[in-house]
Amino acid sequence: MRTAQINAAEKARIVQTAPRNLEFSGSWTVCHLGAVIRELDQLLDLPLTQLNLDGKKIVNIDSITVWILQSRLQKLRAKGAQIDMLDWPAEYQLLVDNLPSKSQPPRHQHLKSGMLETLGKDCITFCANGFSLLSFIGETTLSLLAVLLQPNRARVRSVLHNVQISGVNALPIVGVTSFLLGIVIAYQGADQLRHYGANIFVVELVGYAMLREFAPLITAIIVAGRSGSAYAAQIGTMLVTEEVDALKTIGIKPINLLVLPKLIALMLALPLLTLFADVLGVLGGMWMANNKLQVAPHEFLARFGTEIPLKTLFIGLGKSWVFAIVIVLISCYQGFRTKSNADSVGQQTTRSVVQSIFIVIVLDAGFSIVFNLLDL
Repeated sequence: MRTAQINAAEKARIVQTAPRNLEFSGSWTVCHLGAVIRELDQLLDLPLTQLNLDGKKIVNIDSITVWILQSRLQKLRAKGAQIDMLDWPAEYQLLVDNLPSKSQPPRHQHLKSGMLETLGKDCITFCANGFSLLSFIGETTLSLLAVLLQPNRARVRSVLHNVQISGVNALPIVGVTSFLLGIVIAYQGADQLRHYGANIFVVELVGYAMLREFAPLITAIIVAGRSGSAYAAQIGTMLVTEEVDALKTIGIKPINLLVLPKLIALMLALPLLTLFADVLGVLGGMWMANNKLQVAPHEFLARFGTEIPLKTLFIGLGKSWVFAIVIVLISCYQGFRTKSNADSVGQQTTRSVVQSIFIVIVLDAGFSIVFNLLDL
């Protein structure tokens, strides 16, 4: 009987002592809320402009109950009602005042980063990406050395397939672009050469420009946009579909299957494409020289063979070999950085093309400076 009296005394109650006064009593905890909250909701639905909450008879209250009570009172305040808390025990009043409501904005808002902080974060990100790229290059180099030491481990069919995709299938666009570029070079120099009566020097102009600079550069840019983007998209899609994880599970290193065949294939295909671009570019320049400067094809070819040294051709082919390595490494690296969503595939593909072309142009400028210092 005594236990029943204690439970009855602890039960949460709401008594309306006046039209605008509510008296809370008993233990306001999660265990005693059921009917009280429903009763409170009915009272709060009334069109009230002033409400006094008397809490002097509250035996106990917890934070969950305070939060639920605040959510109800917040709706009433939103309707324009004024709510006063009367005679609440000090510790309970402190809990009600300090517990934030659900709709209350966070006290600590994120401050906008300053210029120095942004610069520091960008530097850290740049260094982290640089170390990650160096790690990828080192791992690829070790895998390539292992294949060179044991040629039977090379995936010949995959290499030949990539040679066809990156090399043979790129012949039309590389040929047309190089032929038109040779025409443009000869046409731009025609007026000046004819003005000084030096028509025959169009041979040196076209020969040095195409073999040494434009053929390797334009071929690398075309391949970076055409094949480099395909490399990044293929690897990125395989990451999204978890095929790369499946390769690791069955014990196949993704670099051996996805990077090395592309690297070996492009190291073979890009110099050959550059040689093809050299031939088409010279033919374009010879055709324009014949029509604009009256330099016959046999005169053009005779002077080309005597005035253009063979090292010019080898310099261009050597540059294209370096460009091939850069394109494959950057494209595959960006492909492996793809996150698990389709949008990231597009972002990394775009990033691979932009970075590959940028680095190829920077390297070409660096080669020009070094060759000038070496008098090559």
